[in-house]
Amino acid sequence: MTILDKIVANKKREVAAAKKRTSYIALEESEYFHRDTCSFKSFLLDPARTGIIAEFKRKSPSKGIINDKVRVSAVTTDYAAAGASALSVLTDRKFFMGRKADLVKARSVNNIPVLRKDFMIDEYQVIEAKALGADIILLIAAILTPTEIDTLAKLAKSIGLNVLLEVHNLEELERSINPNLDAIGVNNRNLADFTVSVETSYQLAKHIPAEFMKISESAISDPETIRHLKLEGFNGFLIGETFMKQADPGQGMRDFVALL
Repeated sequence: MTILDKIVANKKREVAAAKKRTSYIALEESEYFHRDTCSFKSFLLDPARTGIIAEFKRKSPSKGIINDKVRVSAVTTDYAAAGASALSVLTDRKFFMGRKADLVKARSVNNIPVLRKDFMIDEYQVIEAKALGADIILLIAAILTPTEIDTLAKLAKSIGLNVLLEVHNLEELERSINPNLDAIGVNNRNLADFTVSVETSYQLAKHIPAEFMKISESAISDPETIRHLKLEGFNGFLIGETFMKQADPGQGMRDFVALL
């Protein structure tokens, strides 16, 4: 089994357990479920912001613990103050040391879009994302069929969530394009072995239809890379490890943005 296979298998068990603990009705009665979500597009294209989707991530399967000493509320507010267009918060516990409570905390102290970064395989998780305070969900083409993407994206849009589709190659892109998507993200990380190469974004850029925002994800550690990606039409840049490996991730982002 690849790392991705293991993550998905565990996620199925997690979702089944979550359904037993918390009903759909309880989720829909939560504080955040009926809030108006932030427009991903408006914030991403705001010229006063950086286009950076700044990620809070304690651990990854490939790198191990990146930074487990910082608080999500402090880091995300620093990210927002440094010009982040959106925040990404990992909620997978087993493989990334994420917590659903991290998303709630990030939402409670910020007024910019928040992406629930997780492995979405079930409609329950979409409803849960809204209840936790997310504005954006991630759909990963590598683990979903076109029909599943359509079902989850339609549900997300019906409750006001923005939808980011993540692809890794041209085949995934071509089979997964859906009118209910807001943005298409090219993950420069191979989810089978977790190696990274920003060349993946350059290769797929011209194949992403113009009606979708273009996001480049992972392998961005140099401001010069963002300048090149913008020339290829990319609007957003998801950056996590570059900031999180610093003792002060907020300062790491401030230093990075100063060079843009």
